[in-house]
Amino acid sequence: MARNGIGSSGGKKNGAGQFFSATLLLWLVSVVFEIAFNLRTELLWVICGGCFFQLMNWVVRSWISRDPIFVNTSVSLLHSIITSASVVFILLNQCLAKGLDEMFDHSELVGGTWKWAYPALCFSCGYFAYDQWDMLQYRLYSGLIPSILVHHLVLLVCFTLALYRNVTINYLILTLICEMHSIFLHVRKLRRMAGIRDSNTALVKLEWVLNWTAFVFARCIPHILITIKLIKDAHKFGKGVELPLALSGMAGMNILNVGLGLDLFHAFRRERSHRRNQENGNLHDHGE
Repeated sequence: MARNGIGSSGGKKNGAGQFFSATLLLWLVSVVFEIAFNLRTELLWVICGGCFFQLMNWVVRSWISRDPIFVNTSVSLLHSIITSASVVFILLNQCLAKGLDEMFDHSELVGGTWKWAYPALCFSCGYFAYDQWDMLQYRLYSGLIPSILVHHLVLLVCFTLALYRNVTINYLILTLICEMHSIFLHVRKLRRMAGIRDSNTALVKLEWVLNWTAFVFARCIPHILITIKLIKDAHKFGKGVELPLALSGMAGMNILNVGLGLDLFHAFRRERSHRRNQENGNLHDHGE
């Protein structure tokens, strides 16, 4: 996910850092309580996920770069690659074992849990907790109400409630398909930080093609289809919080996708405009 930048003083002035640090601490206490007192040892995958990505953070910081944004983006890229591979593996495994019709049955999506889906979701939950802590520690956010911190808090709440109640696990795995697109967002950011900004190169052009393709087919379409499926099967849900939570979560994701699409479009136009200016400059130099 693209970062908004470093809010060097915003966190101090409006207390956003203190608030989100407190919510993260409460979340951690809740998870530890579930593991220690309710003997939910399967939730240890959450702790493993957080510790793994914190370790990767240390590796990148020690051996490659100490720039907080570079380190954070590099670890986020690793998470996107691991999660994308996990989701594809889980889906292919279930497709071969049960077939598409049974896989996407309402009872299977809400009450069932595909093989490896629970630990995969736990591992991703651990990443979001790590990422929230990393952004708070190095102030990688800005604004009165930092959208990236709100986004992570909402994901932690939704994921953790689902893991505690063991419901909608498969639905949440489907939402993580969007990490395939996040790979290209992180690659683009790292490429620009590395100083590779020439939009005329074949590599950059290919990156944009893959970026837009993944945005449509791995982010927008899956999230729209999940939303349609939820609305279609609304009458099959019980009277609990699962349906309102799922619908509000997907509404938020679709709104974020619109914003992300606009940001991508503006970035694409800027790079094309820069390329045209370079070409015009070259023509002018040759004319002289």
